[in-house]
Amino acid sequence: MKILIVNGPNLNLLGVREPGIYGSNSFETYLPELRKKYQDITIEYYQSNIEGELINKMQEVGFSYDGIVLNAGAYTHTSIALQDCIRSLKCPVVEVHISNVHSREEFRHKSMISSACLGVICGFGLDSYRLAIEGIISNIG
Repeated sequence: MKILIVNGPNLNLLGVREPGIYGSNSFETYLPELRKKYQDITIEYYQSNIEGELINKMQEVGFSYDGIVLNAGAYTHTSIALQDCIRSLKCPVVEVHISNVHSREEFRHKSMISSACLGVICGFGLDSYRLAIEGIISNIG
């Protein structure tokens, strides 16, 4: 089984950016924990601040991988292009947010990509990624 985790804009700053909201751990610190927990799954990671690069990467793997975990960051609330990409893929995509976006600013309450995703997980910190992987495993198994 192969799963790609995709993080969008500003998520390269996890551990530094607004630790009161996003925590003090970087994703690079958390990723080895996920890989250790799911040793029988190939978990790859990709991050970009550029919308088109996110789409290119998802199209590259979306017909051969078993799932994608996507934290599109602020593009969640603006990107029809990401929604169109997700709809075109063969593998399921799970939308993830570290914070509970529904307890934050009003503009974060609307996702442009949720309707194209298998499911949405938010508010469980970095553990949201593990929950998304579990969702993909359950959907395939």
